[in-house]
Amino acid sequence: MSQQVPQSAKVRHEELCEIVAHHNRLYYVEARTEISDIEFDALLQEIQELEGHYPALISPDSPTQRVGGAPSTGFTTVSHRVPMLSIDNTYSPEELREFDTRIRKLLAGEAPRYIVELKLDGIAMALRYENGVFTQAITRGDGLQGDDVTANVRTIKAVPLRLAGKSPASLEVRGEVFMKNAELERLNRLREKAGEEPYRNPRNTTAGTLKLLDPQQVALRHLEIYLYDMLPEDGCAPATHVAVLKQLKAYGFPVNPHHETCTSIEEVIFVCNRWQTKRHELGYETDGMVIKIDAMDQRKTLGFTAKAPRWVIAYKFPAEVKQTRLNDIVVQVGKSGAITPVAELEPVSLAGTIVKRASLHNFDDLAKKDLRIGDTVEVQKAGEIIPQVLRHVPGKRPADALPYPIPAACPICHSPVQKDPDSVALRCLNLACPAQVKERLAHFASRKAMDIEGLGPAVVEQLVAKGLVHDPADLYALTQETLEGLERLGAKSAANLVEALDKSKSQPLNRLLFGLGIRHVGSRLADIVASYYGNIHALMAAPREELPHLEDVGEAVAESIHGFFQNPDNRDLVGRLHAAGVRMEMVQKVADGPQLLAGKTLVVTGKLNHFTRDEIHERIVALGGRPAGSVSKSTDYLIVGENAGSKQAKAESLGVPVLTEEAFKRMIGSLE
Repeated sequence: MSQQVPQSAKVRHEELCEIVAHHNRLYYVEARTEISDIEFDALLQEIQELEGHYPALISPDSPTQRVGGAPSTGFTTVSHRVPMLSIDNTYSPEELREFDTRIRKLLAGEAPRYIVELKLDGIAMALRYENGVFTQAITRGDGLQGDDVTANVRTIKAVPLRLAGKSPASLEVRGEVFMKNAELERLNRLREKAGEEPYRNPRNTTAGTLKLLDPQQVALRHLEIYLYDMLPEDGCAPATHVAVLKQLKAYGFPVNPHHETCTSIEEVIFVCNRWQTKRHELGYETDGMVIKIDAMDQRKTLGFTAKAPRWVIAYKFPAEVKQTRLNDIVVQVGKSGAITPVAELEPVSLAGTIVKRASLHNFDDLAKKDLRIGDTVEVQKAGEIIPQVLRHVPGKRPADALPYPIPAACPICHSPVQKDPDSVALRCLNLACPAQVKERLAHFASRKAMDIEGLGPAVVEQLVAKGLVHDPADLYALTQETLEGLERLGAKSAANLVEALDKSKSQPLNRLLFGLGIRHVGSRLADIVASYYGNIHALMAAPREELPHLEDVGEAVAESIHGFFQNPDNRDLVGRLHAAGVRMEMVQKVADGPQLLAGKTLVVTGKLNHFTRDEIHERIVALGGRPAGSVSKSTDYLIVGENAGSKQAKAESLGVPVLTEEAFKRMIGSLE
């Protein structure tokens, strides 16, 4: 029988929780205090004592629940309600002026007002609240899906467990989790005392902390968060970004105080230039500025590209440049046969990490920069991430340094190489080249493709070296006995790999298409193509001229897909994969009842109010239809939202029926 909680205890507990929340808001949002740390700790202690006597008082939004529960065994993948899109980057004032020109053109001369914010070097995060109570935290992930790290984010004291004031029934806010430099220094002092390698930079340490499976360990590292956005909900749709920031503070969220309003791009450039030096006074890392349109109605007009919003751009501060020695140039062969020179460098500290290698992109670039083994070179991190060799330092070249020769043959299999007619790449023409085979197998097994756990580089290396596997279809002939013969692969690991291979056979068509490594076909395009055709046989039979009608499939992509499946070796590979039991179709949710859209091709355009783009595409497929990306004579219906644009005009000129969202819902019988 549950213990009865006295009314006086309930009232006092609620009062104490409100007082603690109030002081947390003062400290994290307004950067001020009204009581001492000792007085604050005494309030927490009284809450703990009450909950100790009456456990029924414990709730998810209690201050005592910052850390709780046993360590997790892993993270759940969660879909974002609205994609967390990336932001386009600029690197110079001139590029900012070009951005401003585009904005003014799209706004038909209407003057924009900009908000300039610091670009924190942290981890993007989405926080969800239901009825004002914190319920979930999701990492950005790939923008469409992220990891549920709720227990870890709950340990961040700046995150309110209950919103202040009146809030909508459901709310999602977004921001950046980061670590202050002083906290990294504290952790490194502890690690050095323990004889451990120090952490390199705050961002990587933040990312690693959020991946810890024990929230109590996360709590020992003092992470911070600033919120900068919220998804519009009923009763919560501010008209400007300034109003968004104000509302976030009213709810009790910490908001970075360093944001400024600018009425011209020259003001924006002035602010960016000022912060390029001033940022070093901050106690945390920033790698640039974010420039946003303030007015939400202007954002709506500007819309989105396929990858990013048009109404926001990042200005990246110039990268740190260091000098080091080019010790060697080695050559790598990729899954498509592309041969890439790679610089082996004398280790150098750059933007918080030790850099030992850097891609030289291609042999044309290598020759243009005239880089030679033994040169002293200038190195930077492009976008603060990818190491890049800029140039050699004149006057520091050894007398015996010679230009690096362009290979006449593949350095791995010694087969002839050829310049790609469509790019600057040099390619090995031997599809059986061991380096290509290994790269293709690793790609096929990767997480976004067939997700074959246990098929790592060391195993792939041995399988190819021993001649056991020549292409992905050979993987499915492997037995536990064969795998046990490999180095450092015991009976249990071999059995697990066989099980993982068998499990991968049920992956849907989109993952298989991505895993096949068709040139220009990434995971998103694989989703689009697989959803349209439904099975690989329909795709293989598709005429070349049909492919560009799909969303985001241009002429080059169409040529690549069509050419891949016209190749006899590739068709044979698909046949052997099919014979091995690999799924050749999409796994679609089929609606109950008649397939109302069977055989119909539908295009969707404009801003939708009743569906997300993914939802309406799923609905079309569930009813037997095929979503396409562009209007043609073969289009059966065009579904239009707001600002439909040129697709509606083309549909009308071709006589293609145009449906509003409401008309589409009536047609499929789902109008509420």
